[in-house]
Amino acid sequence: MNFNNLGALHSNLGQYNSAQDKFQQALYINKEEIGDRAWTAISFNNIGHAYLIQGQYDQAQRNFQKALAIFQELGYRSGESATLNNLGMVLLNQGEHTQALDKFQQALSIAQEIGNKSGEASHLANIGGVYYAIGEYLQAVHFYQQAADISKEIGARLEEGICLTNIGAAFFLAGNLPFAEQNLRKAVEILKPLRPKLSDMDKVSIFQTQLSLYRGLQQVLIAQGKTDEALEIAEAGRARAFVDLLAERLTSPSKTDIQPTITLAEIKHIAQEQNATLVEYSIIYDEFRFQSKQRQELELYIWVIKPTGDITFRQQNLPPQPDSLPESRYTFLQNLITKMRKFMGVEGRGNEMASSRDIPIKRLKQLHQLLIEPIADLLPNDPNERIIFMPQKELFLIPFAAILDKNGKYLIEKHTILTAPAIQVLQLTYQQQQRVSESANNILVVGNPNPMPEPLSALPHSEQEALNIAQMHNTQPLIGDCATKAAILPQLETARLIHLATHGIAKEDSPLESAIAFAPSVGDNGWLTAEEIFHLKLSAELVVLSACSTGRGKITGDGVVGLSRSLISAGVPSVIVSLWSVDDDSTAFLMTEFYRNLYQLKLDKAQALRSAMLTTMQKYASPKNWAAFILIGEAD
Repeated sequence: MNFNNLGALHSNLGQYNSAQDKFQQALYINKEEIGDRAWTAISFNNIGHAYLIQGQYDQAQRNFQKALAIFQELGYRSGESATLNNLGMVLLNQGEHTQALDKFQQALSIAQEIGNKSGEASHLANIGGVYYAIGEYLQAVHFYQQAADISKEIGARLEEGICLTNIGAAFFLAGNLPFAEQNLRKAVEILKPLRPKLSDMDKVSIFQTQLSLYRGLQQVLIAQGKTDEALEIAEAGRARAFVDLLAERLTSPSKTDIQPTITLAEIKHIAQEQNATLVEYSIIYDEFRFQSKQRQELELYIWVIKPTGDITFRQQNLPPQPDSLPESRYTFLQNLITKMRKFMGVEGRGNEMASSRDIPIKRLKQLHQLLIEPIADLLPNDPNERIIFMPQKELFLIPFAAILDKNGKYLIEKHTILTAPAIQVLQLTYQQQQRVSESANNILVVGNPNPMPEPLSALPHSEQEALNIAQMHNTQPLIGDCATKAAILPQLETARLIHLATHGIAKEDSPLESAIAFAPSVGDNGWLTAEEIFHLKLSAELVVLSACSTGRGKITGDGVVGLSRSLISAGVPSVIVSLWSVDDDSTAFLMTEFYRNLYQLKLDKAQALRSAMLTTMQKYASPKNWAAFILIGEAD
């Protein structure tokens, strides 16, 4: 049945709302149009499973009960076994351990009776889950191992990997760290080969469901003092789909010199190659707690890699988010960063902004205390030396330039700052930098397209910005009604420098629909989407999106999926984007300063952006007006 299959695919990729929609369509067809009882029961089961994954247990149980009644009426033993297992999962998540164990044992008995090996493995694993939930970890291992053995026997690699992950977690809680590490590493190796045939966005979804494995292994390694090995695992668990994509586009079929994972020696080499201090953050949750509506953050792991190759590890405890607060559905870091952005005036509606001026300062100082103070002694003293931050999850939304120390100095006043989604991405953007074609000499400057796509308004200062920048490069900008998508698109692939001063939109729910606004023309609406950029082959050494929220997108374990990712995927080694809706006037001033620094003073891209920010803050004091832009990728 097509809709059931599509729903299963979405579910396997972690896209549960889409899965539920497909299953509901399948139910209607099977029950109302075809009248097929067996497929109707399967549809109820699938819908129940989608509710179960989202924690809607009462609705899940109702659908499973409907499925069970039909299967028992039809004498369909395999369906009965699977549904009993599903009901056991509901009870287990509700803390009804004895009842859950009874359902799983009934399901196991039927699976063994009819020779259903896959079902047998699943039910054994869930019996293990009951013992795990009540703290009998070695008994849990006993059942998980049986499930892993059967999964291996029948070639169910994903299920085997999940069982080994559970075994590792049980050993960790039982205090056996070497066995925990051994099994978690086995799980990583088993799950790694499952990704090559997937599309880029499907890989993003798959990795999103496997993040806890990589974070859990980091936790086990740190508990044993293996901080360097934990860094390798932190890298292996981030931006994997992005790395795969860049490696695939950089590597010819006959070359295989770009490895799927990165070693400690390569990490040190990248720091030396970049001539920068690398800072990698990893947010660690209570991965091994069995049942939780909202996983709590435990710690922040921070690695600092100097250009000399020296690696230092630090960790910072994170306070729990009290359940009593209205925003308790979010983690501590999510709340802190959201409030910082809101009180700075870059997120939320105007009437939600703070009336007191010291509140944004308090949030920015809190971020410094958490993110910078633990490693401050390891950062370079020379403000011209580069620091490249590798954020994770909501840390991507932080304007690192605007973080305030206890003396009231912004981080950009003391350091030259870049960001990247992962250290290995830097290895690949460096290779892209070497491949920038000398034949790409065009300078493409766009400002204030007119008319803008509905319902956007004109940006008069962006027009002057484009004129100023074009004059520095002795070229003509595309402005007003000349700045159409049809006119711009052919020039993108041959330009060495691309500067786009216009509107941008970030769609977090559909990141490939994030877009840059140009003037519409016959046959198009004026929007250039992230998906369209993704399929281009760009030769530019730098793209500047002097537009609103162009650095935003869907935040995943693979980094931010949106415009910046598409540009780098299309071959651009250096991208400047914004973290929020920027002011037209101050942005025009900042960008003019940036290019003056870059081309007249001959600073590198990172130093040019830093100097432009320092100059802009003298005229526009609020960080809202100068801290939005970030440089991703290469400084040179």
